Amino acid sequence: MEDLVSIITPVYNCEAFLPEAARSVLEQTWSNWECLIVDDCSGDGSFDLAKSLEEKDARIRAARLETNMGPGAARNRAIGMAKGRFIAFLDCDDLWKPEKLEKQVDFMIERGITFSYSYYDVIDENGTPLGRTVRPPLELTYRDMLRKNHIGCLTAMYDASALGKIFMPLLRKRQDYGLWLDILKRVEFAHCLPEALAVYRLRGSSISSNKMDLVKYNWKLFREVEGLPFFSSLRCLLWNIGYRMLDGARSGSMQEPPAQGGKRS
Repeated sequence: MEDLVSIITPVYNCEAFLPEAARSVLEQTWSNWECLIVDDCSGDGSFDLAKSLEEKDARIRAARLETNMGPGAARNRAIGMAKGRFIAFLDCDDLWKPEKLEKQVDFMIERGITFSYSYYDVIDENGTPLGRTVRPPLELTYRDMLRKNHIGCLTAMYDASALGKIFMPLLRKRQDYGLWLDILKRVEFAHCLPEALAVYRLRGSSISSNKMDLVKYNWKLFREVEGLPFFSSLRCLLWNIGYRMLDGARSGSMQEPPAQGGKRS
């Protein structure tokens, strides 16, 4: 279908939040979408809930991994299922504002953009606004992104008709970061739509809360996935740590800033 948007939604033990995330998709003013929900062997009722959503709306398709493999594998399964021109990402506990898809698709088509992202707001686990809007730079290059993952996964969208389907590296964490770097080796810039079109839920149980693991997986991303030399990888790692400390100080907390993404295992 022309200008169909394929929404990639990995699910892991997210029964409490998935209905609200799904509702934010159903309320989109852009109706030409499909939502591909892939359950990563949840231990709760997440998959049954996804199947019930599938039964209520033909635009929703649910699948399940045979073993727990992490959000990157779940997203890749969904990307493989996707039929749309555009690939967009929404984790099962995050939200989109009603005009998110319409504004972003129009932004990309009108300007001939193949990779875009936007600002987003932050709420706590209970849905209370934290009074924070994450505002990444208006343009990003591959070099910019090596210093910090500025792009919130819940805001990213790429044009698969122009770039082909691009998959995430099979890392337990930082796989979204790896995808953005891969795309930016193919295009010169990622472009920001400077409006908060999504809402990130900051959860204490998120996998990105383990700071040492983040350092380890950033290192694996730079050295093994990107193939950077030792000292270049070390420089990128130090930049990422420095930015995270600065962002934490600005927000009054050392909590991982939400732009890093990769919340579920």
